[in-house]
Amino acid sequence: MEKHYLTPEGKAQLEEKLNFYKTVKRPEVVKRIGVAREFGDLSENSEYDAAKDAQAQIEAEITEMENILLNAEVIDKKKINNDAVSVGCRVTLYDEDFDEEVQYRISGSSESDPRNGVISNVSPVGKAIIGHKKGETISVQTPGGKTTYKIVKIEV
Repeated sequence: MEKHYLTPEGKAQLEEKLNFYKTVKRPEVVKRIGVAREFGDLSENSEYDAAKDAQAQIEAEITEMENILLNAEVIDKKKINNDAVSVGCRVTLYDEDFDEEVQYRISGSSESDPRNGVISNVSPVGKAIIGHKKGETISVQTPGGKTTYKIVKIEV
């Protein structure tokens, strides 16, 4: 099973979302199925088909959230060592190709948000820099091509 890294806040948000799906979304779709059944012949009932599709989607999302929580490792910031890049760190990189510094927080895939500087430990850049230390230079093959970064700072 794949290990899912979560911050305490990310875990709480996921648990809240799971609870919402189980207590609100699931009952809503069950109600929609019941109403659609009243329309008669199920073989030509588009409302019923749509409600069943929605139910399948909700159940798949519930299962995914449960699996993430089951296999979650909560990141304890007190135990993070900033000698090397690890999940939970904030890292400043010097992008040699664009002559600029970029900053990322390394998270698990469930919490990644690249547009806001939060990248996953399994993303190309995240995977390449994990375990490396300040001052090291790393080449990364990204979807946009090969990029070279120098690790400038590692923070908790």
